Amino acid sequence: MTNSRAVSLTWPLLLAFGLVVALLGAFGGWLAARATTGKQVREYVINNPEILPLAMENLRKQEDAKQLAGVRGDVEKPFPGAILGNPNGKIVVVEFADYACGYCKRSVADLDALIAENPEIKVVMRELPILSPQSADAAKMALAAGDQGKYPAFHKAMYEIGKPDAQTIEAAAKAAGLDLDRARRFVADPRLDAEIDRNMGFARQLGFQGTPSWVIGDRLLSGAVGKEALAKAIAEARS
Repeated sequence: MTNSRAVSLTWPLLLAFGLVVALLGAFGGWLAARATTGKQVREYVINNPEILPLAMENLRKQEDAKQLAGVRGDVEKPFPGAILGNPNGKIVVVEFADYACGYCKRSVADLDALIAENPEIKVVMRELPILSPQSADAAKMALAAGDQGKYPAFHKAMYEIGKPDAQTIEAAAKAAGLDLDRARRFVADPRLDAEIDRNMGFARQLGFQGTPSWVIGDRLLSGAVGKEALAKAIAEARS
């Protein structure tokens, strides 16, 4: 078992070290010329505290980029049909979601609004059924909807109808206009279990521990962060 006190003491030290590294990286040339001692660096930071948020932001971006290295292409490549927005959009938003997740449901309106405002957004949906046994059943039916070109309709209906169970999943499938016989055959395909396993692996590598979680450009976000935070990450990705 991890010693919680040790963790609580270590993290501030690591953060402080990271901030110093970020500061030296961002302002190395300036400081080399004007602040050659530790005391001068300390005084500069104390007298200019506004640089700390910038240093923290730069450090966060560096850590996000490290976690994304080597997996971005795979994470941004959707399971066939599991897409919202523009399938050919140049701005890629990846959402890890669970149909039993209330925060995912809360984020639907934010994402819909952003898609409506920007036709270049392509949302790659990654099914991450971690909250209930029925979550996996809903995730597989969503992928079956993608196979029939009806992922957005099922996605919307599933969140509107309620938490996933046998009845709500079938109701959402009917509301989306799925061929149920074809969908049931597709749900039995081993590729769907493999897809969900891949998503679990991606989530672990990216440090995601819940839903919704997001990959937008170089940003990794967790939770129902709201439209403003998503829009800011999209703007950064666009630039």
